[in-house]
Amino acid sequence: MKRKMSTFNLHTMYTWVDASNAVHPDMRSHTGGAISFGGGALNVMSRNQRLNTTSSTEAEVVGTSDYVPKNIWFQMFLEEQRYPIKENVLYQDNQSAIRLERNGRRPCGQASTHFFVKGRIDNGKLRIEYCPTESMFPDFFTKPM
Repeated sequence: MKRKMSTFNLHTMYTWVDASNAVHPDMRSHTGGAISFGGGALNVMSRNQRLNTTSSTEAEVVGTSDYVPKNIWFQMFLEEQRYPIKENVLYQDNQSAIRLERNGRRPCGQASTHFFVKGRIDNGKLRIEYCPTESMFPDFFTKPM
């Protein structure tokens, strides 16, 4: 069996992050994520979150802050190889989480460490867009086995 990866454009990175709230017996949430340049996933993640969250919005914000460092690493690696990332798009299906990440305000009790994403947005290194749940292929990775 041959495995084939391709890219539409090495200057555009696509990242999807999704989370399912309180799906484990200890009531922790589960994060799924993927990074692609167009044809096939370069990196995928599926794991339980390290802390309990009180809502699906909070689970999405925590999941994003857990997965964005991989996005940053790939961006820095490619830029060192002389492939600058001109467009870096992160897709999410929770519009409340998108609003929180864009404006940087945090609900009471939520650690500010989960809002470093706003700095990436402000300096133009990341753009967050809404993606309907039906189109979120990492939704598969949010289901614990």
